[in-house]
Amino acid sequence: MDVSNPLTRRSWPGADRTVALFLKGYGWLPPRTGAETGTGPLPIRLFGRPAVVLRGPGAVPFFYDERHALRSGALPGPVLDTLFGRGAVHTLDSAGHRVRKELFLSWLTEPSRVAALADGTVGEFRARLGVPGREAVLLDEAALVLARAVRDWAGLPGYDDGATALLGRDCVAMVDGFATPGPRHLRARRARARQEALLREAVVRAREDGSGGGAGDPPRTPFEAVVAHREADGSLLPPDTAAVELLNIVRPTVAIAWFTTFAAYAMSRRPDVRRRLAEEPEGRDEGPAGLARSFAHEVRRFYPFAPFVGALAARGLVLDGGTRVGRGTPLLLDVFGQNHDPALWEDPYRFVPDRFLGASAHPAGLIPQGGGPPEGHRCPGEDITVVLLARLSRELARLDFAVAGQDTRIPLRRVPTRPRDGLRITVGTRARAGAAGVRS
Repeated sequence: MDVSNPLTRRSWPGADRTVALFLKGYGWLPPRTGAETGTGPLPIRLFGRPAVVLRGPGAVPFFYDERHALRSGALPGPVLDTLFGRGAVHTLDSAGHRVRKELFLSWLTEPSRVAALADGTVGEFRARLGVPGREAVLLDEAALVLARAVRDWAGLPGYDDGATALLGRDCVAMVDGFATPGPRHLRARRARARQEALLREAVVRAREDGSGGGAGDPPRTPFEAVVAHREADGSLLPPDTAAVELLNIVRPTVAIAWFTTFAAYAMSRRPDVRRRLAEEPEGRDEGPAGLARSFAHEVRRFYPFAPFVGALAARGLVLDGGTRVGRGTPLLLDVFGQNHDPALWEDPYRFVPDRFLGASAHPAGLIPQGGGPPEGHRCPGEDITVVLLARLSRELARLDFAVAGQDTRIPLRRVPTRPRDGLRITVGTRARAGAAGVRS
């Protein structure tokens, strides 16, 4: 059924949740527990505009069906200018999306390529954190480890260690400031503009001097693949867009620092789990039976990252319960609520590291990085996130570290959230002495 906008802003039934989003963060929607548990569509207004929040068991397949929801035009400018970039794969639909997405899938999901990045990450982690007496803010240190590993793996030219340290900080800034006004957002914009300019120059130079790989030769690195990529119409990516997509490989990899920090936080509260992870045999984390992989999934489910993802109604729709939405109405998938929905998860607000033992690579209902089939709009870097987080979790479990005295509270008002002090740790001989005074 094709439905034009049936309701004016004034008559739209939902309350405006804009203030709640900025003041409450992940708790911006009405509660989903007790008598107020809801699994159907929730009409709201956001920035004064009618929108619908999708939630419950049927929300994910509905949201990722292009007959219902489209991405083109859905992402607001501030998010594009900080997190994803203008012209990114996230903004495409249909054939254009499928061709661009294949570029990512060929590098970010092939097991041997994922394993190579994981091996490089573990090597960097051991070199930087395996030093007795070392003190570090784990989120910042993990970001540098991941930036150095993905730089080498992706084949980024012109990034010496100093430039790579800046790349890591800039990627953290992009993620940290995408969902908030003020100084964090301004830092995110500056960081993206700086890195896009550097990568654009690298792409132009590679095409001019042939350093991006020879014509007809298969690409050896993601950088070469992006430089040589052809769109659905056979054209090369414009240099600006190529820079955006290179950052869409690097930035999400560096963002695994958030989950790594949450993993260490979880271990500090569950020493029994930490011991089991440390004792798990090599290689077990790479399969569904491994505790490290199950632990990684549970970290991604339990600790909040994105509160929701958005799209636009592809046509007029009548949703469950009779809610009518016109074409172009924003549809918001409640990611945080989905990952804590009692209709989907037993005891959802309890951290259960064994919850995903034996689960598939993409457990049903788990959408910390979005959902849908891999060939659709599901994040192509999810395999990398899971494998790297599992490997780093095992490394952390075996590392003699303790959480130093600090404020470790994780505020749900902040998006994206993190332990307040970034989780400062001490390594080795002073670790246990530095563990006192934690405020949680």
